Amino acid sequence: MAVELQQTLANVAGLSGTSLHTGEKVTLTLRPAPADHGVKFRRKDLKDEPTVDASIANLKTVERATTIGEGAVRVHTVEHVLSALCAMGIDNAIVEMDANEPPIGDGSAVPYVEVIRRGGIVQQEAPRRFFDVREPLHIENKAGSLLVLLPDDKFRVSCTQAGPNGRFTQFFSTEITPAVYEREVAPARTFVYYEDVAPLMEKNLIKGGSLENAIVVRGDSVLSKEPLRFPDEFARHKVLDIVGDLALVGTRIRGHVLAVKPGHAANAELARCIVKELAKSIALSVPRTMPHGEGALDIQEVMNILPHRYPFLMVDRILGFEGETKITGMKTVSINEPYFIGHFPGHPVMPGVLQVEAMAQVASILLMKLAKSSSRIGYFMSADEVKFRKPVFPGDTLFIHAELIRARSNRIAKAHCSCVVNETVVSEGDLMFTFLDK
Repeated sequence: MAVELQQTLANVAGLSGTSLHTGEKVTLTLRPAPADHGVKFRRKDLKDEPTVDASIANLKTVERATTIGEGAVRVHTVEHVLSALCAMGIDNAIVEMDANEPPIGDGSAVPYVEVIRRGGIVQQEAPRRFFDVREPLHIENKAGSLLVLLPDDKFRVSCTQAGPNGRFTQFFSTEITPAVYEREVAPARTFVYYEDVAPLMEKNLIKGGSLENAIVVRGDSVLSKEPLRFPDEFARHKVLDIVGDLALVGTRIRGHVLAVKPGHAANAELARCIVKELAKSIALSVPRTMPHGEGALDIQEVMNILPHRYPFLMVDRILGFEGETKITGMKTVSINEPYFIGHFPGHPVMPGVLQVEAMAQVASILLMKLAKSSSRIGYFMSADEVKFRKPVFPGDTLFIHAELIRARSNRIAKAHCSCVVNETVVSEGDLMFTFLDK
C-alpha cells in the first residue's frame, strides 16, 4: 500500500456569517499548519489568542452540538468544519475565529468545502497516521444509539436515522472520499424536530437558527426554505456529523462505521474507544532494530539524566523519541534482579509496582528532555487506571512506552504509560508527577 502524505491548505481562506446557537456574527479563517500539527481552533477575540486542539480529550459538551475547550476557553459547534476538513483531506490547519462558534451557513458543510477549495490543498513531507480497525468496536447508550466499527480497508459510514415514533426513517451508506463527500454528504443540512425547538430556546440555544440554515420537521411535514436536497437528507447529515465527531480522534480511520440513531454523545463515546484502542496498537509497535543516532540513549546517558541507581534504576536504554510527546524505553529482566530473592522465589515475577516505577522513569526522561534540563527529580503525585494484565518473568524484555497527555506547566505533567512484552501489553496506567530541583 502506497504511503499517504499529510496535507494542509495552500493558502489562507475564510468566510463570515451567523453562528447557530449563539446567533453572533463571526468570521472564520482557515490557515495552513505544519506537518503533525493537527487541527487547532484559535480564538482571535480573546486575550493572547488562545488555541484549542481538536481532540477528544478536550471534549466538553455534546448537547445538540460538539463543544471543545481547554481551561476556560470554549469553541462550540465544531463538527461541521471538522467534518469538511477531515473528509476533504486536510490533516493540519488553524481554524481562526473571532467568536466562540463557527458560522452555520445553510446548515450544511458546503460553505466549509468551498473555503477549502478556495484555499487549495498541498501535500506535506510526512506520512499520515492511521487507525486500522482489527477487531469490531461497539458502543450503545440509553438514548437508543448503537455504533459499531468494523474492519475495512477504507473509511466508510452506514447510518440508519429514525425520528420520534419512527418518523422519517432513512438509511444512507457511503465511502468517505473528498469527491463523494463534496457531492453526496456535504450538502445535507442540519435538522430539528418541532417539539425540540422550545426546549432548545429555553436553554439559550439555536439563537441564530432559521429556516435558512436548518430544516424543521413538524409532524409528517418538512419546513424549509427549499425542498429536501436528498430523499435521505437526514441520514446523510448524520453521516456528516459522524465524520466530524470522529475527527476528534486525531488520526485517520480505516474501518466501517455502522450507526443506528447516532448522536453527538454516541459519536464521542466511539471516538474515545478508538483512542484507547489506538494507544494499545501504538504500544504493540515494538521496534525490531535498535535505532542509532540522537534518538537513542545508552545506559550511561540515562544515568546522566536520572538520579536513580542500582537496585532502583529500571531503565536500561531509551530506544527513541517520537516528536515531543512520546518515548520508548527498554529493560531486560534478569534472574539476577535483587527483588527476585524475596518476591516469589519459587515462581519469580517482576513486582507490578516496579513496572510502574519503570514507566515513571521513562516518562521523566521525556519531560526532562522537553525542559532541556536534567537538574530536577520527578515525584509521583498519582497513578490512575493502573492495570496489570500479565506477569513479567525473568528473561523477558520490557518495552516501556510513555505519551505525554497533559502538562500544566514545566513542573506538573501527566502521561499515559504501558509496558509491553512479546507484543502484549502487560501493564499500563496514567501517571501524574511533579518535578522539583535537585
